Amino acid sequence: MRAPTADLPIVLSDLTVKVGAVTILDRMSLTIDPGTPTILIGPNGSGKTTLLRVLMGLQPPSTGHITWGGRSDAAPEKRALVFQRPTMLRRSAGANLRYALNAAGIPRDGHETRIGELLHLVGLENFGRRPARRLSGGEQQRLALARALARDPAVLMLDEPAASLDPAATKAIEDVIRAVSARGVKVVMSTHNLGQARRLGGDIVFMHRGRVVESGPAATLLDNPKTPEAKAFVSGELLI
Repeated sequence: MRAPTADLPIVLSDLTVKVGAVTILDRMSLTIDPGTPTILIGPNGSGKTTLLRVLMGLQPPSTGHITWGGRSDAAPEKRALVFQRPTMLRRSAGANLRYALNAAGIPRDGHETRIGELLHLVGLENFGRRPARRLSGGEQQRLALARALARDPAVLMLDEPAASLDPAATKAIEDVIRAVSARGVKVVMSTHNLGQARRLGGDIVFMHRGRVVESGPAATLLDNPKTPEAKAFVSGELLI
């Protein structure tokens, strides 16, 4: 996997997203650079999922500006987003990947090799012929990761990829994320699991009420948060 970095850095400048009268993201400014994973944390309703949709190009801003690698009109060909509850096609795991390869315009004569590589990357090398919808929750999430990686993205966005998974399945997901990041793919991920944020994060972005309240290296922010909101969140207090 040789992911280009043409979409990086991603720069949001004074960006606002409104849905009706509700402000989801509020004058947000943020730069996402190449390198180790960027982890989004914050209470429910802080805007993490909406931010991922904006980064993917699925949600246009109401006001403000966003650029990908210095361009404001970059097509999302080298970006991929895995939702918290991805939909499995009613076919085998391998056929799910074949569909993704077709959608990415990968020549068919390379499909079988690429499917094998992707299944191996996510630890599902013996599951290619199994019906995708009969896989466990953790296996389906790993298959969704493989499907997203079919297009060799430069940026991989993950929305709570290990939510509701047991510790073994969570570790399997984290292992895939580490492997992908080591290959040069920029991972931007939301999570409520502070232990996971510490294990995976290079940078942490703490969000509250649609704003970036604090950001910095994982160990620094989690061990010594500066703002009252971040201190409360890291200590387990409820933020509304």
